[in-house]
Amino acid sequence: MACIGVSEPGAGSDVAQIRTTARKDGGDYVINGAKMWITNSLQADWMCLLANTSEGAAHKNKTLICVPMATPGVVKAKKIRKIGMMSSDTGLIHFDDVRVPQRYRIGEEGLGFTYQMMQFQEERLWAAASTVQGLSRNIEETIEYTRDRQIFGQAVLDFQYVHYRIAELKTEVEALRALTYRACELYVSGQDVTELASMAKLKAGRLRREVSDALLQYWGGMGFTWDNPVSRAYRDGRLGSIGGGSDETMLGIICKTMGILPGRK
Repeated sequence: MACIGVSEPGAGSDVAQIRTTARKDGGDYVINGAKMWITNSLQADWMCLLANTSEGAAHKNKTLICVPMATPGVVKAKKIRKIGMMSSDTGLIHFDDVRVPQRYRIGEEGLGFTYQMMQFQEERLWAAASTVQGLSRNIEETIEYTRDRQIFGQAVLDFQYVHYRIAELKTEVEALRALTYRACELYVSGQDVTELASMAKLKAGRLRREVSDALLQYWGGMGFTWDNPVSRAYRDGRLGSIGGGSDETMLGIICKTMGILPGRK
């Protein structure tokens, strides 16, 4: 089991501001700092850690390092209780003089930020692709339930507002599918898909919220129960607009690729 150690208590969306350090000592790195919101970190065997390995420009002083979680000095400080995504743990991890060999470095020293941005594109494409399948399943489950559920002498699905709205939601999901497939095709061919991956991630996060909320309504009281598949999608899906890059971060990236993001003064 592996985990990715990027976010920190004071640096989430702004990756450049991470403070965890890895200084050289002989043939080792000595790591100090903390990572927060790390998925699978309490059960992981190792972490792909992003740390500052030198002074200088924030985009050029970071390195990715493999850190076995059983290494002395790795402290699993806290399991974070979440409103959803119960199938994976999320933890706060401290590093107190954690010593690992420099050969555990991934790639070249100082290119960690660049490598991490490349990984984020794959993560965001995955987020969009998994959203398409998950929401498609939720729509089918809702159609089946509302076809059987009777109210005022007819199936809930037979009310025009309900079947029209479900048709609109499926249309939105299929639009996301097309965007995701296009981005993946270009990515596989070796092209830069930063803009399209960010668009797909943005749209996926928003659709997770919109579709699950709308569908939950058609389940009535059953939609407000813990074990309902759409209520789970409602809880789990809210993370889609936060994890892996917030909606606001995606919008900033899109604006930057379009050349319309104002420069910092």
